[in-house]
Amino acid sequence: MDTTPPRQNLGISAYRWLKQDIIRGAFRPGEKLLMSRLKERYDLGVGPLREALSQLVAERLVVAISQRGYRVAPMSLAELADLYDARAELEGLVLRLAIERGDDSWEAGILARAHTLAKVMEVNTPDELLDVWDARHQAFHTAIASGCRSPHLLQVRDGLFDQVERYRHLWLRETVLSEQALARKREEHAALVEVILARDAERATAMMREHLMTPVPIITEALQRQGLA
Repeated sequence: MDTTPPRQNLGISAYRWLKQDIIRGAFRPGEKLLMSRLKERYDLGVGPLREALSQLVAERLVVAISQRGYRVAPMSLAELADLYDARAELEGLVLRLAIERGDDSWEAGILARAHTLAKVMEVNTPDELLDVWDARHQAFHTAIASGCRSPHLLQVRDGLFDQVERYRHLWLRETVLSEQALARKREEHAALVEVILARDAERATAMMREHLMTPVPIITEALQRQGLA
């Protein structure tokens, strides 16, 4: 019996692994992605890797070089500012609609995700802490956004999130591994939940924008320190 994974599954695996490595800095901005190295690293053939690279080009994480292969997309302070501003503006719109349209089950979902995020977690390594906290943090914000009830807006939101992910990861490493920074985030999240449940759209959108823009100076300093921008 042939136990070889279908080609489609190999392409999905290649995409996920390569994307994660780019986001986490295993490949630096501007670095050439040599097919020979990728084949060895992921134990995959050229076909699935090309599929993955094409998808990452569409997501602006990889740049195709005419007849010369692929490079990791550069990072810049200008892109950082634009991505975060666009994300904050969109999240404000989504939040306004969610406050207008969200029902009791939406409120319950926010409270449940906020509770899970605020809980003290038993983890074994810093990377595990980062992964668990980030997953719960994303789930919390997604629960808030879901109340807008607009699949198209949520799709655009997901696309922006993908593009900002490399920058976010720099912030995560600076924040999640600091108990003091995590404590500030817990306070921000609790205050945000209180205002959202009070259905105060003006205050909630202002707080959400401030919350989402907080990482920008931290990421700016990390980019400059690491020589990435």
